[in-house]
Amino acid sequence: MKNVLPRFQRPIKSKDSPRMDVSYWTKAMNAYDAKEHRLALIETINYINSKVLEGQSTEGDIQIVQGQGSAEIHMSITKDTFAIKAPFVKITEKTNKVALFRRAVEINFNPLTLAQIHLKENALWFEYETPISLCQPYKVYDILREISVYSDHYDDEFIDKYKAGFYQEPRITALTADEKEKVWQQISDILEDYKNYSAFFKEKRWDDFQWDIIVISILKIVNMPCIHGTLRTKLEEYVGNLFNGKIDFKHRIDKGVNFMQKLLEKTKEEFMQDMYHAEALISLKWRSSTEILQNHAKNMEKYVNSYVKDNNNLMLCYYLQYSFLKMIYNYNLEDHHQDAIYHVLETVSGKELHEARPILLNTFHYFLDGKTGGFVHKTAKKGLFSKLFS
Repeated sequence: MKNVLPRFQRPIKSKDSPRMDVSYWTKAMNAYDAKEHRLALIETINYINSKVLEGQSTEGDIQIVQGQGSAEIHMSITKDTFAIKAPFVKITEKTNKVALFRRAVEINFNPLTLAQIHLKENALWFEYETPISLCQPYKVYDILREISVYSDHYDDEFIDKYKAGFYQEPRITALTADEKEKVWQQISDILEDYKNYSAFFKEKRWDDFQWDIIVISILKIVNMPCIHGTLRTKLEEYVGNLFNGKIDFKHRIDKGVNFMQKLLEKTKEEFMQDMYHAEALISLKWRSSTEILQNHAKNMEKYVNSYVKDNNNLMLCYYLQYSFLKMIYNYNLEDHHQDAIYHVLETVSGKELHEARPILLNTFHYFLDGKTGGFVHKTAKKGLFSKLFS
């Protein structure tokens, strides 16, 4: 039985996915340094999502309402004040109020740093207000990201655990029939590969590689832009745990195996409940650039060189696979960077280790050298995935 790499297919694109435009950041910083604080605020919002203010006058008071997953972000800009609010969840007759309020207080202490959750007329809101003169671009970015991330993240927890209700129905667009079938086929392939490779590593007694195939499988799913709701929350939780070096390695594998088993048991209908297109004010991923990704590759270099020196193609190929997937997970990539990763993962899909090695290394070195913008992949023949289990 030949050991070839798992399959990969790039996910469907998300509608209205925000893209950061770095040129606006320079304008925002220059305006703030010139004490043009209102202009600095407006350019910071353009940097976060240039579509938000399209067609809207920036003279006088500005009111913005923009969806963020299942949450809704309200921004108000006046002559003197910048205010952000996000209706969170509403309290119903079935709500466990004591537990819900206790959890809200915990979140106000940590992880929130600037915003706070307030109770207003039987509803919880994230809120923050500041004078325009204090709207330094970094601060504005941090507070908008904080409210956007946590209002979208915690509403599912409050509804599932404490029986709260959505403040309003999320602004979502259902997948088309074709998109549903394509997404479900990708999910099915990922889970089938996990079962096969997990069994293969168990048979070989390569127990540590259970971690690799779990990470690769979860990252492939969570990197699908149409994944939302409770499923995304759980996937992100397990990504954090699997990469948490403070947790015992064997314990991480055991927890990951249990989680993957739960995913294997989910029906198509259960998956589809958390799959849809959703509006977003801000990308939940961190900004990227050629330099940022080059520094990321430099942090990988020690491990890559070690595996190359030892001629350990198995470790090298799996390390580069999940590292590229983690780059997509962590960063809001420019199209050419994202396409470079998608292309190399598709190219090595189903290839034997000695075939995949130079292809993966080629892409790694383009990131390392900061040349990815001019990188043109050679067309490669599809690998023979069927060889693995023949």
